[in-house]
Amino acid sequence: MATRSPSSQTTSETETHPDQTDTVQKAKKQAKALAQTVSEEAGTYAKDAQQTAISHAEAAKDNVAAEGNNIASALRTAAQEMRSGSPQERTLGQIADGIADMSDAIRDKDLGQIVSDLNDISRRNPAVFLGAAALVGFAAVRFAKASKTGSEDLGYAAARSHTSRGTTSSADPGASAAHIDKGGLL
Repeated sequence: MATRSPSSQTTSETETHPDQTDTVQKAKKQAKALAQTVSEEAGTYAKDAQQTAISHAEAAKDNVAAEGNNIASALRTAAQEMRSGSPQERTLGQIADGIADMSDAIRDKDLGQIVSDLNDISRRNPAVFLGAAALVGFAAVRFAKASKTGSEDLGYAAARSHTSRGTTSSADPGASAAHIDKGGLL
């Protein structure tokens, strides 16, 4: 049996059919168009996500500025209740002015400028930046705990006021539990 060498193949065996070439070219064009569409859609989604993040950050910035003004107002009120000219009154007034100025600066600055300022501060004074970040973290945790405790206290007060309206006495804890159960709380 004789074997053929690749050089002895006829030209019809090595050529691709025109139909196959057209199909391959069409598939390549479709793949390229699909890749372009996917790329455009991804870009659109990325821009939408960026705009959403910016709008949330702007809202948070405005909330921080408003809270700062509320704190400054409360400090001014506390300062006015102090003896006029006392060191405490002056100190509270100065702190209130500083917080109000900081709130106005936050409200008036662009987010990019705020981030740039924070980066500059962190590079120049890393210890101060870390200390301030820790202080903000502690304040946030304390606020969260206070909010949680306040809501639990409200639930306890509501249950307590409900049981105190009934005919049970506080000397018999079993009767109180039965009253709560019958009263619809459980």
